[in-house]
Amino acid sequence: MDYMIWGGAALTLLGVAGLLWCVVLGVQAKRAALPETEVKARLQRVIALNLGALAISALGLMAVIFGVILGG
Repeated sequence: MDYMIWGGAALTLLGVAGLLWCVVLGVQAKRAALPETEVKARLQRVIALNLGALAISALGLMAVIFGVILGG
């Protein structure tokens, strides 16, 4: 079950990197000198990416837990 643990860890790290990228995109959207409607549109896209990254991270953590339970 090592492959499940390491694969899950890789998915979790990918999800965390996605979450960090969402923070960067959010800060860039807030700092940009754009009209309020454009900032809201960008932040809505960031929210969608954020939820996807969170889901990937959660799936990775579940894979790690299942790997530990089944392997031990």
